[in-house]
Amino acid sequence: MGLTLSAGSAAAALQPKISQVQARVNKLTYREDWLIQRYDVMTESLKSAQQQLSVVDHAVTKDQAQVQGMHGQIAAIAAGEYEDAALTSQASLVTSSTPQVILNQSAMLVHLSADRQDQLAEFLTSYRELTGAQQLAKRTEQGIAKLRNQLAGQKRSIESLVKKEQALLATLTAQQQQQLLGGGGGGTGGGGYHGPTKTQAEKAVWFAYQQLGCPYVYGATGPCNQGFDCSGLTQAAWAYAGVAIPRDSYGQATLPHVSQANLQLGDIIEFAGESHVGIYVGGGYLIDAPQPGMNVEKVSLSSPWYAQNYDFAVQP
Repeated sequence: MGLTLSAGSAAAALQPKISQVQARVNKLTYREDWLIQRYDVMTESLKSAQQQLSVVDHAVTKDQAQVQGMHGQIAAIAAGEYEDAALTSQASLVTSSTPQVILNQSAMLVHLSADRQDQLAEFLTSYRELTGAQQLAKRTEQGIAKLRNQLAGQKRSIESLVKKEQALLATLTAQQQQQLLGGGGGGTGGGGYHGPTKTQAEKAVWFAYQQLGCPYVYGATGPCNQGFDCSGLTQAAWAYAGVAIPRDSYGQATLPHVSQANLQLGDIIEFAGESHVGIYVGGGYLIDAPQPGMNVEKVSLSSPWYAQNYDFAVQP
């Protein structure tokens, strides 16, 4: 999220410096939020690719077993068709080579025996399936390697932005930093959730309250000791309530929209071009995993950053 500037009064001489830092920090955090959500998207893509690779590897193993089971039979057929030692050797070579060589020499095999065409056709089909599965496995592995490299690049970019932001904050006094980081809603204030937990929305809100004070960790979806990022928190809260929603803020933005006037418990609020989300907990407050270096907190929607960057709300 973009850091918030409290409405409280500060010395007039300090205002220009704080406002300048505020503008620069907001620009950095806007970019940071976008990168973090892209990181989440790629993380999910990596998980999906790894799951696909597991399925493909299983198919390769199955196809290999089937081909190996037929291989001896086809080699015997090939050898039996040729009494000539040279031709027998050639047939043996064909049926003992790699799958691609087998397919390249398939014309020879299909003419080996008019009586064994069905068996030979099944053999070649199995080889084609094995070759296709191996090629798909290779492409999937290459895709996974590319995603990992992209994630590493995203991570470096995020960490660079965080360092720049911390360097900016270091130019302020402790009092000025407190003013800048105030959040407007009392941090973890307001206590725990004491309302009912009968509905799914109430369960999601209860969960969000339990995470107050947990660290922000980009790419994380909990539990508390492992941290949350903003969309990881909203997803985990609704998962606790038994509702599956998209992992990243952009995916969550596709849920049914609700007006700000009709906000209800558990609604997810989108900020800053859909690059940041929080969960509405009633009374004009939301619970939010703000950004690296901060903890999950309860903040007011009237806080400057939230009020200025409000996009819309959605309802899972």
